[in-house]
Amino acid sequence: MTKSFLDQVYAARGVDETRQIYDAWAASYEAEVAENGYATPGRCAVALAGVTKDLTAPVLDFGCGTGLSGLALKLAGFTAIDGVDLSAQMLAQAEKKNVYRKTQVVDGAYEVPHASYQTIAAIGVIGAGAAPISMLDRLMRALGSGGRLVFSFNDHTLADPIHEARINEWTDCGAARLLIRQRGDHLPKINMKSNIYILEKA
Repeated sequence: MTKSFLDQVYAARGVDETRQIYDAWAASYEAEVAENGYATPGRCAVALAGVTKDLTAPVLDFGCGTGLSGLALKLAGFTAIDGVDLSAQMLAQAEKKNVYRKTQVVDGAYEVPHASYQTIAAIGVIGAGAAPISMLDRLMRALGSGGRLVFSFNDHTLADPIHEARINEWTDCGAARLLIRQRGDHLPKINMKSNIYILEKA
């Protein structure tokens, strides 16, 4: 994997800088992560399918990037997937996969309309060099009662305890229920792991 891109991503600060990095990375991103066995999207999609009764219900792939998460969701059986991302270049790659009903380039202030989706995926979206932990709150607030959010924290993100602490804030007060917390491979070729989670809103 191109270390310079990874280093930039994990150190990125601010929406504009993050967008610029991912725009520049779009053409080579998939080859680089595939080379290292990128496993998190598939793990998230399979876990989500395992707790979902209606695979035809719309899913929002938030921060969909080049569409690897959308492809994983489709392979897991989901049939109505919409994608949004900050990077127009990443989204252009995603659209080539023909797994999304619709896609949209969004900015850092974008708010998912309340209860417009009962399932949201934010795979690799929140954490070191990506969206701040406040994004977890924004996405949970966007869900209606019984809605579910699947997301992941890689080892870089888990190094800061604020991330899992925010999950506990949602569950400890009864605002959400943690359905799944599972550790496993993220980029196995470089021995990086991730936790995947599914939160269900009360």
